[in-house]
Amino acid sequence: MSQRPRASLGRVLDDLGSTLLELVAGDVDHPEGISALVIFDPLDEPVLAPRSLVLGVGVDPAAGGLPALLRSLGGHDTVALVIRAPVALTPEVRAAVQESGVALIGLRRGATWAQLTALIRAMLAEGDIGVTGHESLGGLPSGDLFAVANAVAALLDAPITIEDRSSRVLAFSGRQDEADPSRVETVIGRQVPERYANRLTELGVFRDLYRYQAPVVVKPQDLGYDETTVQRVAIAVRAGDEVLGSIWAAMDGEVDRERTQALLDASKLVALHLLRLRAGADVQRRLRTDLIGTVLEGGAGARDALGRLGLSARRLVIVSAGLLPGHPQTDLERLADALSVHLSATVPSSAVAAVGGTVYGLLPVVVTTGSPEQRAARLAADFVDRVDGNLHAIVAVAPAGSDISGIVHGKAQADRVLRVMREGHTGLRVAQLDDVQTLALVLELRDLAAARDERPGGAIARLMEYDERNNAGLVETLEAWLDALGDVGKAANALFIHPNTLRYRLKRVTEVGEIDLTDPEQRFAAMLQLRILAPR
Repeated sequence: MSQRPRASLGRVLDDLGSTLLELVAGDVDHPEGISALVIFDPLDEPVLAPRSLVLGVGVDPAAGGLPALLRSLGGHDTVALVIRAPVALTPEVRAAVQESGVALIGLRRGATWAQLTALIRAMLAEGDIGVTGHESLGGLPSGDLFAVANAVAALLDAPITIEDRSSRVLAFSGRQDEADPSRVETVIGRQVPERYANRLTELGVFRDLYRYQAPVVVKPQDLGYDETTVQRVAIAVRAGDEVLGSIWAAMDGEVDRERTQALLDASKLVALHLLRLRAGADVQRRLRTDLIGTVLEGGAGARDALGRLGLSARRLVIVSAGLLPGHPQTDLERLADALSVHLSATVPSSAVAAVGGTVYGLLPVVVTTGSPEQRAARLAADFVDRVDGNLHAIVAVAPAGSDISGIVHGKAQADRVLRVMREGHTGLRVAQLDDVQTLALVLELRDLAAARDERPGGAIARLMEYDERNNAGLVETLEAWLDALGDVGKAANALFIHPNTLRYRLKRVTEVGEIDLTDPEQRFAAMLQLRILAPR
């Protein structure tokens, strides 16, 4: 079993193995671990934290720019660059690897970038649950599911996967190539393919798995797929009466008493680590929420909280995200998680948490062209487009701030923008204050008027009183005419009445309201009252 650090490059290659990755050139035995995963975009300014693992999506090794890219990444203390295999190891590329210290890795055909990203993020996250390096469960690093998978595989002498209740692969051992094509497909996709899951359901495998304590055996001929040639043996992972997931071993032969006991022992060990991961994730989420909340409040502990988030002395853009009205607020944590994953793919040091019914992101943005706010707005627009099918999100972008006071000001401005969007006054899904400033002022004037118990007066009060007695629609008529800038035809169309009817009503407006519609000051006063004191 590998004794490398959890997030080292060597550990990534050990655990993902020949199924996904191949080392083309470079040294994998670095003393320090990987700090972040970065998706490289040749058309955008990269933001690279030290010790990053860079995914060169779209980088063409045959185009001739690979040596220059490696040397550029070396200047940022990058650990490795992953590009699509096959990679021709030319003398120029070999020299660039040696000079830069950046290892070059190939992503095998058949594996997708999305799959690789999910797998590596899961491995990096194992070190982020707030446990010390010496904390262990069953002699293994606490919460390290890949180490657990390798230990169980050694115990059973078979490649195994650890899966959740939805048949998503949480971790897997080495030696997966010793199984069969269906197992490789499951590992690469990080999910049991739907056709296999449906067949297992039809056979009653999941029913027996979650009902009984004993292992369940699935023979290849029962599944009826040519890709499955090795027997599967599964056992549920339980914590009391709760089923946390399952262990699946690809191994032929009889499941005797010794193998059964080994699986039972393994399920207990995996349960401890799954519970530790769940508890650690909850603790980490609460800690991050507290730190971000402290920063946004700007109190005495804000500077220290910023440092603990790793964002000291950084210029930050505040983004705030929410859900459109009618969307269940239970989805707020989903929104926070989705935004966190989206931002960290481009800006690894960003911090996101749900605070008080709103999701806030602290986004350090470094650009050479344009403004930080424009870059943040582009990232936000991409996020809204990606989650639109599941989460009806809206995002506000505030100006960049370089200190605590700037961050607090940015948060207040983002809140103003998000409120306008939540009220539904715009069709925008991503906005800055310049986009909605007038509407924000109108809402704030309404708040002030409500606090003072201000009520319509003068002409508007007389018209409202008349309408209440006679249902004449004079206020509605005046508002439509003002919105149409005095265009009788347009106002009549908006009210679905004849223009002559509108003219008659306008005459009654002037008589009942005692208002001169040719006077710009009286028109403005009427419009202001209608917007602030008597909104539709």
